[in-house]
Amino acid sequence: MQTDHSNLIILAKQMAGKYALDPALICAIVEQESGWDIWAVRYEPAFYIHYVLPQRGLTATEAYGRAFSYGLLQLMGEVAREEGFKGPLPSLHDPEIGLDWGCTHFKRKLVSAENNVTKALLLWNGGNNTAYPTQVQARISQYQ
Repeated sequence: MQTDHSNLIILAKQMAGKYALDPALICAIVEQESGWDIWAVRYEPAFYIHYVLPQRGLTATEAYGRAFSYGLLQLMGEVAREEGFKGPLPSLHDPEIGLDWGCTHFKRKLVSAENNVTKALLLWNGGNNTAYPTQVQARISQYQ
């Protein structure tokens, strides 16, 4: 059964525009990361060990929450906190909130990659999957 994601696509394109990002690219990242599932969530144990565990003063709930990725763009809780997000991490499942903060972060990656989309996608994905940029870019045409 094909699910209609048209309202989410419209929202993703609007949010991309807010940050002067390519709307088709943001939609392609969403499809790659979550398949347009607003409730997508993934725990990253290696991320927890390497980036969250060394931090002091976090409650267990906050620490584990930072090692999950949330929502359409699968933004990591830790990354959201680094970007300044103060709300409850599960609220990143709200499409508007998650897309807003995810686009904020992707814009930062794009700037640090000197507007090289392939490099920005590698930074977004953490560089572990070298095929990631090709996988995302193969999805762009359906959103143009």
